[in-house]
Amino acid sequence: MKKHFFLYALILSLIANVNAQTINSPKREFRGVWVATVVNIDWPSKQGLTTAQQKQEFVTLLDKHKQEGINAIMFQIRPATDAFYAKTDEPWSQYLTGKQGQAPNPFYDPLQFAIEECHKRGMELHAWFNPYRATFDGNEAKIVFNHITKTKPEWFFKYDGKKLFNPGIPEVRTYINKVITNVVDNYDIDGVHFDDYFYPYAVKGQYINDVETFNKYNNGIADIKDWRRYNVDELIKELNDSIHAHKKYVKFGVSPFGIWKNKSQDPEGSISYGGDSYYGIYADARKWVKEGWVDYLNPQIYWAFETKAAPYGNLVDWWSNNTYGRHLYIGHGAYKVNATNELVWKNPQQLGRQIKYNRNNPRVQGSVFFSSKSLTNNPLGISDTLSNNYYKNPALPPLMLWLDSVAPNPPQNLLAIQDDKGVLLSWKLPLKAKDGDRAYGFVIYRFEKDMEVDITQTSNIKKVYYGDITSFEDTTVEKNKTYNYVITTLDRVKNESEPSIAATITLKQNIFTN
Repeated sequence: MKKHFFLYALILSLIANVNAQTINSPKREFRGVWVATVVNIDWPSKQGLTTAQQKQEFVTLLDKHKQEGINAIMFQIRPATDAFYAKTDEPWSQYLTGKQGQAPNPFYDPLQFAIEECHKRGMELHAWFNPYRATFDGNEAKIVFNHITKTKPEWFFKYDGKKLFNPGIPEVRTYINKVITNVVDNYDIDGVHFDDYFYPYAVKGQYINDVETFNKYNNGIADIKDWRRYNVDELIKELNDSIHAHKKYVKFGVSPFGIWKNKSQDPEGSISYGGDSYYGIYADARKWVKEGWVDYLNPQIYWAFETKAAPYGNLVDWWSNNTYGRHLYIGHGAYKVNATNELVWKNPQQLGRQIKYNRNNPRVQGSVFFSSKSLTNNPLGISDTLSNNYYKNPALPPLMLWLDSVAPNPPQNLLAIQDDKGVLLSWKLPLKAKDGDRAYGFVIYRFEKDMEVDITQTSNIKKVYYGDITSFEDTTVEKNKTYNYVITTLDRVKNESEPSIAATITLKQNIFTN
């Protein structure tokens, strides 16, 4: 019996792998991962590492995700009104150096470093902020004297031992807006990202102490619950306006809780039976996307297809029917793989089925996984599955034509020469596009002799990177073969140019001297 079961499982596994390998690999797909810094979930591995150790850990992390096919990093830079970046008045995070307010030594700017390393690898960096969380625990002795909770104590309420900004105070919204636009102005980020923490999730015996604020700033709204939703709406709307006014191409997205409303609460809700964000944390994500206040939503659908209270398929369908022309990236609970008592998460095919389900829906543009370690630890081989199957070929981020619909010009004067390692390509920067945009990155394609030059085929992409580097060395070529190379230009929102004029080269035998 055991023998027959083993053979049956092996056959199923082989069929699944073949199916995964033959899935169409889209040219454009958002493939993100959250890199959480709060309590050192993902990076750095512990507090107080040296600068060199922190950098090496981050580079190793990125290299692994690059191998997996990830093209976007959601990097948590402000976990609790503290900072993983230098250009701010808020204190350095304790999760970086071990002590709040203490700078790295030797000094470096982790956000600047992360941006540069991501862009080298053709990855976007979305700066992940927790807008309202001011402290993560009740240990206030660790809070520095100039922390905003001490200089503006009237801006906060306490809930479940944590201090949170009071969103009903107009000055609070102004402050948060300023913190975020400061990063937009001073760093070459690709996006601003929020997760699901707005008003706090309910805890039995706790209440939100904001009645006095409601009485003062209710703006004629009679119900305090509607007023709380209004406060969050205002922050989202104001931030969207500010971010795009400062840099039109910086994307703004939110990762809400996976259920907006259940159908039992509202006929327009999803067929689900769990907690919700609309009533639970006063977050009306459907309104934000309907009004065009965000560029993407990334709902956290951390459940399986078989989860009765919140079936994965039902929720993907609901969110995809409520995108209103904006992007939808699905948040996957990779941390559950082989780590819970639910048998469905002991099945290595669960995440693969979810990716396939997403790809069959034209209103879903990609995935984001929580979190980094959950992939790099490779439970049930999920990292290998991404690398070898679903994300085997690279993908460009999906286009946001409402931000920019003008394609850049192609590179000029592409040359290919043989050197002792392979083929060295060089080219000149293109002319400015019609909208004045300069080149922001390049895609290098390689085709073997007699192959059609078709840039829709992702298997022909050799390299994607962001920056103005105008050379590339291809060390994966073979002797005596003929190759055709073309290069395209990318702008800030990843519009792609027409291909350059092809450069053709036939390799001689006397290469690879090393």
